[in-house]
Order: sequence, then structure tokens, then C-alpha cells
Amino acid sequence: MMIEEGSPTPRSPEAKVGMQVEDLWDVQEPQLSPTEKLNACFESIPVSDFPPAPSSQVIEINSDSSLAEVVKLLAEHKILSAPVVDVEAPDDASWIDRYIGIVEFAGIVVSILHQSEKIDGSPASAFDLMNGSDDSMGPAVAAAANGMSSPRYRSLHPESPSATSGNFFETLTSSDFYKNTKVGDISGSFRWAPFLALQKSNSFLTMLLLLSKYRMKSIPVVDLGEKKIDNIITQSAVIHMLDECAGLHWFESWGSKKLSELGLPLMKPSHIVKVYEDEPVLQAFKLMRQKGVGGVPVVASGGRKAIGNISIRDIQFLLLAPEIYKEFRSITAKNFLTAVRSYLEEHQKDSPLLRNMVTCRRDDTLKDVIMKLDSMKIHRIYVVDDLGNLGGVITLRDIISKLVHEPRGYFGDFFDGVLPLPANSRV
Repeated sequence: MMIEEGSPTPRSPEAKVGMQVEDLWDVQEPQLSPTEKLNACFESIPVSDFPPAPSSQVIEINSDSSLAEVVKLLAEHKILSAPVVDVEAPDDASWIDRYIGIVEFAGIVVSILHQSEKIDGSPASAFDLMNGSDDSMGPAVAAAANGMSSPRYRSLHPESPSATSGNFFETLTSSDFYKNTKVGDISGSFRWAPFLALQKSNSFLTMLLLLSKYRMKSIPVVDLGEKKIDNIITQSAVIHMLDECAGLHWFESWGSKKLSELGLPLMKPSHIVKVYEDEPVLQAFKLMRQKGVGGVPVVASGGRKAIGNISIRDIQFLLLAPEIYKEFRSITAKNFLTAVRSYLEEHQKDSPLLRNMVTCRRDDTLKDVIMKLDSMKIHRIYVVDDLGNLGGVITLRDIISKLVHEPRGYFGDFFDGVLPLPANSRV
């Protein structure tokens, strides 16, 4: 095995998996392409071999927890989603009856923004659900959440302080809607990710394809005997596994290639979902919801220079720490980034978010990108030119798409029995 000189063997549980691939790689038929070889290798390894997630990440949420409790729990454990247990399920329930879904940080954001959008012309607005709310805030929130498109409030300008007032989130987090809405009450709505789990005997290839082509953000692995989730495989864990495989022959034959050689980034610059620095930060979260993306770059006004990134998880700073923007009269994307940085410098000095925006160049290798993603604990990296102009974005899904492919008819009836996704839902 070609392991980097001086590296202990094995270096980690993740490296053990990489060495399994190496053993399998060496015995594959020589006429197979590298991708076909890797497909065969990953198909031969069960997901039960994937290292267990830290206990802090295998968090279960009771269906009678409030939205406020869920947001706090996800933020405290630095996770983006968690399975929800039906508190009314009998003790002998099967795993599929014990869990009612996976609730995501992004889903709660969707729920909150959806409530704000009901203000215009809907009989049940977010403020109808709030005790003691200030009705004068309604137009401001509707305008911010709808991108100023509502004819009823077209007099509000995006840069108007009232249009992006932080009072909405302050009111929301003290409201009965936020405190008392149970996570079980919103099950089955578009705010939920579909509940699709793997069994321990399923393969690594299945897991990789679900994370990439089928856009799952994390994958529960169930123990049929225990009737419960045994492990949760996240995008971050897969990135870390790939990073730990550096030095192995199969990895280097693929990871040593430049992004441009692999056809990365996949997306044209003109198709990148972005927000300009002087737009309301709510516009960034709205775009994430509409486009089904986990983050957007912040671009300088009047150009393509990337100055920062806003992730779906950053909504926590509005929901958990509204004081971060009380000094700001308007929450533009740029001001939001500045406020979050100041908050982190005071409260979380070790946060990776305090580092500058993480970027790469087209002539960087895929290995360079994987190492950056893992060391920075992020899920996406932006491709820029020599002037810092935005040229693309690379995510774990893009990386996996260059590692393996879905064989014809591979999933067969795998998805049978999974409830159809609502029209507005994205995996």
C-alpha cells in the first residue's frame, strides 16, 4: 500500500476504510476504468464499516420538543439535522414506526420564512401566531422575505432600515409560535427532509450516491436488531474520511488531478446563487430556501468579487443571539457578516467562521480542496480567479460525482415505500 512516508498505519478509523479500498483496488480487473474500479471497491464495503459518529452528533429529538428547543439543541451540538422520535410510539415499535422523520436546521428556517411570507394576503400570518407582536412590523418582514416584490409594500426600499429590522426575529424568538410549536406538529409538511435510512449491510457506494446524486445531507444507518439508529453519516464525516485517505494509491490517482482536468467546477459563474453585500440578509436565506442550497456567497456591489459566505446554519445567529445586530439599523448581508464575526470573537474564539472566506483556484488539485474542506469544517468552497472574482463553487456532491457513478438500474426498488416528496421539497 502506498501510504505517505512517516504516516502511522492505520492513522485513523477512516484511514482503515481507505486501506480496505486500497486492497480491493489492487485486485480489480486491469481493463476497468478508475471510476469502475472505485465503484466496485465501494460496493464491496458495508456502511457498518464507516466509523461511528461522535455521541454528541447522534442526537435524537422527541416529537413533543418545541421549535425553540430544537434550534438550541442543534446549535449546541453543531449539527444541521437530527432524527425525530415519536413519543407516542410503543416500546416494541419497529425502527420505521419509531422515527417520524428528520428535522433540519434548514427546515426550521423554511418554516419561519414561510410564516413571514403569509403576512401578505393570508388569514394566518406569523404575527397572528404571536402574542403581543407589533403589527407595524408586518410590512417590513413581508417586504424583506419576499424580496420587495409585493405590490402592497412596494414603497419599501431594500436598504430601508425598516425593511430589514431585526425586530422580527426578536419578536419571533419570544413568541408562542416559536416556543410552543412542537416539532411533531409540522411532520409531513414541506419543512421536513424525507426519512430514508440505510441498513448496516448496505454498501458505501449506496451511501455516496445518496449524498451526491440524491442530495441527502446526512444518512442514518439503522440497526434492525436494536430497532434504532446506530450511526449518522454526514457530509463532514465523508470529507474527513477522504482527507484521511491521502497517500493511498487509489486516492492519489484521482485526488492529484487539477480541478480543471476533472471538469470542476460544474456550474457556470452566471448560474451561481449569490447575494450582494448591500442586500438584506433575509434575501440570502430566502434564496437558500428557493434554490435548495446550503449557502450563498456574498459578492461586492457592482462586481463579482467574493467577500464572504452565508450558510444556512448562520440563521442561528438571528434565532439564538439577536443581540448581535442590535447596533445595526439595517441587516444587510455585509453587516450581518461583520456582526457575526464580532459575536464569535467574543463568544467562540475557536470558531472556523472567524477565518477568511475559503477559496481555491482552478489549477488546485482535488486533494487540495478536500484538505481545505476538512480542516475548515465547511461543506463548500468557492473558485476564484487571480482578482478574487467568483468563478464557481464546489461541494461534496461535486467531488463524489467525480469519484463514483450510478450504474444503470442500481437502485432498483430501493426507494419503494418511501413517501413521495412534496412538490416544494428538496432532499
